[in-house]
Amino acid sequence: MQTTIPPFATGTLNGISTVVGKEGVAGLYKGLYPLWARQIPYTMMKFASFETTVELIYKQLPGKKSDYGKAAQTGVSFLGGYIAGILCAIVSHPADVMVSKLNANRQPGEAFGAATSRIYKDIGFMGLWNGLPVRIVMIGTLTGLQWMIYGEFPVSAIT
Repeated sequence: MQTTIPPFATGTLNGISTVVGKEGVAGLYKGLYPLWARQIPYTMMKFASFETTVELIYKQLPGKKSDYGKAAQTGVSFLGGYIAGILCAIVSHPADVMVSKLNANRQPGEAFGAATSRIYKDIGFMGLWNGLPVRIVMIGTLTGLQWMIYGEFPVSAIT
């Protein structure tokens, strides 16, 4: 709704009624399955890779985690989060591209599987990876900052 020119609707209620009028109530949920296909692997990777990455970083450094001050631990949290974000971007990017394509190109009443097949036929396997470098920078930075902020609380509480 925010990215269409001219604007798709004048507000939330107008947008909902427009979608329901054109596509029925199911139109409000047409992006749910691809959204899950993107978000579930993203979230799993975010949590699974962060702790492992931080452990590997500390193994490469001399000394134990407790030997380092607050600033160094915060830096390790950011770096671990950034690396986790890169992995998140890689595992979720194809589904993210498909979500965008489905939201833009899905025909009213078209089944999820049929729409996905049609779009994949148009863009191919390599089309699922368009824009990955930009997404890596964005997701890596955001995830690094999230984990850095999260890591700041236990460090602050100890000192």
